[in-house]
Amino acid sequence: MSVKIQPTGDHALTVTFGDAIDESINKQVLSFFHFLQQQNIEGVKDFIPAYSSLTVVYDIVTIRQHHGITAFEYMHNQIENGLKNSNVEAEESTRLLHIPVCYDVSLGIDLQEIALQKNITIEEIIELHSASTYRVYMIGFLPGFAYMGRVDKKITVPRKSVPRKNVDAGSVGIADFQTGIYPLNSPGGWNIIGQTPVLLFNKNYKEPCILQPGDKVKFEPIGLEEFEDLKS
Repeated sequence: MSVKIQPTGDHALTVTFGDAIDESINKQVLSFFHFLQQQNIEGVKDFIPAYSSLTVVYDIVTIRQHHGITAFEYMHNQIENGLKNSNVEAEESTRLLHIPVCYDVSLGIDLQEIALQKNITIEEIIELHSASTYRVYMIGFLPGFAYMGRVDKKITVPRKSVPRKNVDAGSVGIADFQTGIYPLNSPGGWNIIGQTPVLLFNKNYKEPCILQPGDKVKFEPIGLEEFEDLKS
């Protein structure tokens, strides 16, 4: 396994495990992420896992004061030692979450367009999207926005060339082979195929984000009436 450690500005470094969006690589990222969380490394402010890399943000002043070397050199040594002592091939146990989604065309506002693009029926889109179990690769863009994959190639569609100015919270979208849920009202360019009544982010919760990297997600189709009941 070839792992690269590179500076990211003057107060962070990035550990890169590969250059592809691949489940096995993502497992290595998350395994090392969980390992480092347990090490209590002095000066670390945050860990940011992504598809194939992990960024470590650190306090350069604290490290200089206590260790007498550059912050990057100190953190580089910590990461190298961590890679030697951790089993980055192992995967943390994952949760399977079932999330209800209403695929009614009043909520899945891009269903008809996708059906035309892919020459399939709306019913087939719903069946294909809800048949898969998706891996949460990373959280980004918005608090609680989970990048999940992989979407069946029969319903993969690119991001919209012109993003919408507002996408409703709970909207379920597709962008290429990824699927995701907008946790908040926001601009967005993903193709919207439905909506969930589940609140994906709440700052008042102990764990504000329901979905975490490494989780597995299964979408469960529900009708419009059930959606409205659950949302109310």
